[in-house]
Amino acid sequence: MKSVFSYLRYAFAVTALGLVLAAWLGWETTGSGAGMMSFLFTATVLAALEIALSFDNAIVNANKLKEMDPVWQRRFLTWGILIAVFGMRIVFPLLVVVIAANIGPVSALVLAATEPERYGLIMERAHVSIAAFGGTFLMMVALSYFIDEAKQVDWIRTVEGRLRQIAPIRGIEIAIVLAIVMCFATILPERESAMFLFAAASGLLTFLFVEILGHVFDASQDAARIARQGGLGAFLYLEMLDASFSFDGVIGAFALTRNLFLIAIGLGIGAMYVRSVTIMLVEMGALAKFRYLEHGAFYSILVLALIMFAQSFVHIPEVITGLIGVVLIVLSLRSSLAHNRRNCG
Repeated sequence: MKSVFSYLRYAFAVTALGLVLAAWLGWETTGSGAGMMSFLFTATVLAALEIALSFDNAIVNANKLKEMDPVWQRRFLTWGILIAVFGMRIVFPLLVVVIAANIGPVSALVLAATEPERYGLIMERAHVSIAAFGGTFLMMVALSYFIDEAKQVDWIRTVEGRLRQIAPIRGIEIAIVLAIVMCFATILPERESAMFLFAAASGLLTFLFVEILGHVFDASQDAARIARQGGLGAFLYLEMLDASFSFDGVIGAFALTRNLFLIAIGLGIGAMYVRSVTIMLVEMGALAKFRYLEHGAFYSILVLALIMFAQSFVHIPEVITGLIGVVLIVLSLRSSLAHNRRNCG
């Protein structure tokens, strides 16, 4: 069996490269050793923040990957990491500024390099829409897991048993999400409320589109086409899931630094560890060995979705968000170990 180090070797290599780049960026930006050390420290904190926020993402990714065709597994773990690092950590923040400030992509890049404070303020102003979109998508992901007639294993039986009982009601997940969205929208000022509702509707439609795409692929009668297109459907689902997880981390990163390139380095390092953990969980069959681990991840996703909604009107430190996710996963792991001991005994 491969060692943990062998799974993490690429993440360690990217960490070394990223820290070198962060130190160089700090020296070029400030021209001082203190500035260089400050950039190194910030990159390290950003990487740790990304790992804490996205560990549950690795568990969910592993669950989906184990059902995918090996070709599409490799594509997600290669193309997917490029999309995650460059798409969500660089292109996405630039795209937000392009839309919010009504400027071109090149101008947005120049703004990020020359006026990071102004760039960061534009990103913060778009936070309501980003939180609504990501929160809605993640809540649909979590509720679709718990509200499922076919689900057989419960961790918190009182909650999960009742959610499974209402699963036959068609569209109940959508109704629950829309009710929660409406509650949060009533708290916001009128202008922000309209933005929140539009972004939430967009997140819901995006989730439904990805789901429809997957069902269309699964309905194919050609076996080879099923494997190929089903893999594409799962690939798109995982990319959207990764994007939704990234929203919180990217926005939270601007609380630590307004330097887009430093954010990309720090979060990119963290994303590599998430990728490595995903591979390790798949190859070690960890989800089969620890029966409640997946439950902990989806409870964490549900809490993250609610926190993203709440952050549209109140600031919640990303450290708290990350800690809640870690605690839920650790508790589910302990319950899994206790279950294994009882059954072995």
